[in-house]
Amino acid sequence: MAFTSLSVAFLFLVVSHGCLAQLGQQQRQEMQPLGLRGTEQHRLRAKTDCGLQSINAREADHRIEAEGGITEIWDPKYNVEFWCAGVAAVRHVLQPKGLLLPSYTSAPQMYYRYSGHCDPGLPRDIRIGFTIQREQEMQRIRDRHQKIRRIQEGDIIALPAGVAHWAYNDGDTPLICVALVDKANDANQLDLDLRRFYLAGNPRGQQQSLGRQEQEQKRRPSHKQNGNVFRGFDEQILAEVFNVDIETARRLQGRDEKRGNIVLVERELQVISPQYQEEEWEREQEREHERGLNGLEETICTLRLRENIANPTRADVYNPRGGRVSTINSHNLPILDWVQLSAERGVLYRNAIMAPLWNVNAHSIIYILRGSGRIQIVGNSGKSMFDDHAKEGQFIVVPQNFAVIKKASGDGLEWIAFKTNGNAITSQLAGRVSAIRNMPEEVLMNSYDISRDKARNLKYNREEMTVFSPQSRSQREG
Repeated sequence: MAFTSLSVAFLFLVVSHGCLAQLGQQQRQEMQPLGLRGTEQHRLRAKTDCGLQSINAREADHRIEAEGGITEIWDPKYNVEFWCAGVAAVRHVLQPKGLLLPSYTSAPQMYYRYSGHCDPGLPRDIRIGFTIQREQEMQRIRDRHQKIRRIQEGDIIALPAGVAHWAYNDGDTPLICVALVDKANDANQLDLDLRRFYLAGNPRGQQQSLGRQEQEQKRRPSHKQNGNVFRGFDEQILAEVFNVDIETARRLQGRDEKRGNIVLVERELQVISPQYQEEEWEREQEREHERGLNGLEETICTLRLRENIANPTRADVYNPRGGRVSTINSHNLPILDWVQLSAERGVLYRNAIMAPLWNVNAHSIIYILRGSGRIQIVGNSGKSMFDDHAKEGQFIVVPQNFAVIKKASGDGLEWIAFKTNGNAITSQLAGRVSAIRNMPEEVLMNSYDISRDKARNLKYNREEMTVFSPQSRSQREG
């Protein structure tokens, strides 16, 4: 499939907090029965205190309007499913020339860029840029290397914890992206509150429209829009450390800013175009790391941050009558081994079914991109936790090991699922690669008190894998 370059572009600037400081990945300690680290306590807290009795399809809790766009937030303080999974979600809509102000979080993030209601057959180009600072061996200097990457709609973008980033829309139509923040990740040593540290502007001054929990949020606000981090410093000290005048230091603090977290750029934002050779160099660095030729301090600085998941030609599973499923994990995007997140992109045609399955080692946080469909989720007691139609713009959390099945409606169903493991694994209940298929007939006969013929039907009547085509009533009755 040919990808056509259109005018919308999405620019990320990522500023490393020092590559050598990221060596902590190799220094993770094993969990002890007593004296757990803060981040481990986060995950345990989700296990013991969530009180999950049912699951709901969730729309945003907060809608934040700014000069250059809108930010919507799914807050775990008001969604028990998000609290149990230890995650939060964000959706940004950037107007043309909209600049999402620089910020960072204490937890890893994964972004997915999509086109909303635009024709999915005409993917749009977006660009990614990041500035890396790394300590050179045998030298006391830092090499600052800026890279700009052009990426297409459907790309996954992984951001490690504490990495400052911004986004800019240099196209002529709104730009949409959705992101998951994994707050229970080991990298986050703070609490489970959604904390974003802004490096510019005055997010406190933006307009916030409250949703269905308006009264509760007024009494107990959770997502606080504070000023940027420079605001808390003395302006004289800022002027001294930056070697600038007091007026510039005050601008850093953004005390009089009223534009919100997305501002409009008066003129075009000028950036350097990407070089194909630089991206190929990144891939070579990853291949060398796999062969053990480089140290960790190099690979963290040079690993790619993005990979396309929407291209139909790279689907992991394709059924011409049912749809397709694509996954991205640490095997095809190695940085996901660091952030411990992965993703699944699914497309079901009219009335098609995704094989019932469970996620072996991760929570799955599903965002409906287009269309609608019936989703059923079942817990360990056999109780139906969710059985309803999900529609575009909703999130559904599927906890680890809960069984889930999806069936598209008449207009099809498309989703992106963020998973809380760098190499998430699923186990299917039906189809050619299912748990039922792999069980001996005698086990099925005695487990379900059925004949051998019916046991064979359970095992072999569905030869499809993962994505099932719809069946007519006559086929089911036959």
